[in-house]
Amino acid sequence: MADSTDTDTPAEDPFDQIVNAPFDAAISERYLIYAMSTITARSLPDLRDGLKPVHRRLLWAMRQLKLDPSSGYKKCARVVGDVIGKYHPHGDQSVYDAMVRLAQTFSLRYPLVDGQGNFGNIDGDNAAAYRYTEARLTKTAIELMQGLDENATDFKPTYNGEDEEPEVMPGLFPNLLANGASGIAVGMATSIPSHNAAEVIDAAMLLIDEPRATHEQLMQIVQGPDFATGGVLVDSRETISTAYASGRGALRVRARFHAAASKDAADRDAGIERLPNGTWQLVISEIPYQVQKGKLIEQIAQLIADKKLPILDDVRDESDTEIRIVLVPKSRNVDPEDLKNALYRLTDLETRFGLNMNVLDANRVPKVMGIGEVLREWLAHQIEVLVRRSQHRLEKIDARLELLEGYIIAYLNLDRIIEIIRTEDEPKPVMMEEFQLTDRQAEAILNMRLRSLRKLEEMELRRELDELKAEREELVKLLESPARQRTRLKRDLTKLRAGYAEETELGRRRTSLIEAAPAREIALEAFIEREPVTVILSKRGWIKAMKGHADLSAKTDYKFKEGDAQAQVFHAQTTDKILVATANGRFYTIGADKLPGARGFGEPLGTMIDIEAGNDILTLLPVTPGGRMLLAASTGKGFLCKMEDVVAETRKGRGVVTLKPGARLQVVRLAPQDAADETLAKDQYVAVVGENRKLVIFPMSEIPEMAKGQGVTLQRFKDGGLSDAVCFRLSEGLSWTMGGDSGRVRTETDLTQWRVARGAAGRLPPQGFPRNNRFD
Repeated sequence: MADSTDTDTPAEDPFDQIVNAPFDAAISERYLIYAMSTITARSLPDLRDGLKPVHRRLLWAMRQLKLDPSSGYKKCARVVGDVIGKYHPHGDQSVYDAMVRLAQTFSLRYPLVDGQGNFGNIDGDNAAAYRYTEARLTKTAIELMQGLDENATDFKPTYNGEDEEPEVMPGLFPNLLANGASGIAVGMATSIPSHNAAEVIDAAMLLIDEPRATHEQLMQIVQGPDFATGGVLVDSRETISTAYASGRGALRVRARFHAAASKDAADRDAGIERLPNGTWQLVISEIPYQVQKGKLIEQIAQLIADKKLPILDDVRDESDTEIRIVLVPKSRNVDPEDLKNALYRLTDLETRFGLNMNVLDANRVPKVMGIGEVLREWLAHQIEVLVRRSQHRLEKIDARLELLEGYIIAYLNLDRIIEIIRTEDEPKPVMMEEFQLTDRQAEAILNMRLRSLRKLEEMELRRELDELKAEREELVKLLESPARQRTRLKRDLTKLRAGYAEETELGRRRTSLIEAAPAREIALEAFIEREPVTVILSKRGWIKAMKGHADLSAKTDYKFKEGDAQAQVFHAQTTDKILVATANGRFYTIGADKLPGARGFGEPLGTMIDIEAGNDILTLLPVTPGGRMLLAASTGKGFLCKMEDVVAETRKGRGVVTLKPGARLQVVRLAPQDAADETLAKDQYVAVVGENRKLVIFPMSEIPEMAKGQGVTLQRFKDGGLSDAVCFRLSEGLSWTMGGDSGRVRTETDLTQWRVARGAAGRLPPQGFPRNNRFD
């Protein structure tokens, strides 16, 4: 067997394709490619048509299926199938969700899809499956796609190269601003509100007339967003203008209160419906954009259940095709504006729409633009579209003129033409040579029907020839003159605007602009009817409140459980907050309006606040504006504290006094407020007595004011601890209650021997001081 030499080229080693590169650089490069793909091919809209690729492919597929407004509907499953099979190889659900949004009247200001069936609702319910729903294009979508057959835009191959799709929709409808857009990409996002189409067109025409128009001139026309769900824009014009100048900002949108059935115009605009017996209710007719009605009502109902809005009694959803949410106040004395302000702060009846005009410009580069830049670039695109459409029309006219001129030659020489056709085996070359015809002209003449040879047809051809020549002349002038192009564009915009004028149902502005201050915070006390009460605390920690202010000096026998007795009684108002001080240094807060009535024994404090087991209740105090307290521990340390600083918002209270192991909070006393008069401030003193029966008196100015902590040493002890302390005016003397049931009070004015520096040991108190070492 002869040797054979293998002449085939050896297979390339796959390891030769490996590139030695730093890992971080390789990952960074690939991540950047992915990020740019997400930004440009998925998440950000194109400035020229305001569409993302999925929306553009949906509209294109529906156009290919001839789903124009005058045709019948087709199943959405058919449309979604064409889109994911030909143009958009992604999940069917994401494509259908995009299609649903284009059909929702509460999502798009000017819907691009006309849906039939369940496409979801403002309550937040989802659309039916695509096998049940049907759709076709709207008039607005057709206007957005005008020019696709006139070479107004470039086409690109689809993902598999089997078909073509437009790179951008060339229509004149200003979709980016009219319908807005939102999306999140890698490292950037966009959030553009919808606007009134007539205002956008007017602003564009201003820029055609005055290319250097200022931002302020544009904002005189474009008042602000015009949301599909209406509502009220409450920011000032300056705030709105500033946001649109940079392309970034946040705008406050509120629900609209409107009672159509009210006879009084003021009540109607305020959303107040008057009911019998002087009662009333509020009616919400529009809610902020992107707020789900069902969740909004749940929010309000939860506030009522949690008693966070005590002036609101009920909320009802009486909506049908129109939104009607009814709010019932607790009583007719409630101020409607207070109720509205509380709802604005606590619910989504007021929301903030983030403005971020981040779009892909004509070169498909992401960029944040102000409204002036957006409009100018959009106009430049429309001029380019106009030029391309005009050039396309000019080419069509030239082609038709060529044929018409050939037909006219044929009519002028009809007998000779017929003779050539009848006698010549190859009539086409003979005709071309004898009458100087082009190949297309000769072919068209040979293809003429006999019925076209009548005189009337010749006259029609001459009329069409004259019209096309006149049109051609105008097109040539248009292509040569930028001024004519701007004039033509303005004329086209004026014609488009007629379909979206303010007097039309579609063009009517839905979002009002009413400047309003931020919703003011109203204290809970403002929601509570102010009534006097007498608060009663028992020794076992049971509490109740009796209506009215009882005589505290009278020996009243209040009702207590067997073995229990009165520990404390004081006057308050239902609007007051009651501080509960406990021995472990924690303070709790209870609303006086929430205390049980005095008919029974009341309720244990432990059911209202989370007091630790074994923790004694020292005292209860009503919070007074600007009030201060002297807090002292059994160790002799203490400080001054503002009442507002210890108010707790939760049941667990707030730790205020830091105690050493084995120590307890011993004294909680009201202290005088800060004295503006220096003389009065110097007259304020503190008296401290220890368990060792030693008394010290020193200026209150030596005690610091703190919100939390241990404080400073008030009195030094060798044994025992602090028993009591009190604040008083030195000029009035130190007073204490005498023993027994007489209730007599003794006042000592000569206190020189006990006036020492803070932290001293002190000396025995005046004769007659109570044996329990307490001032009361």
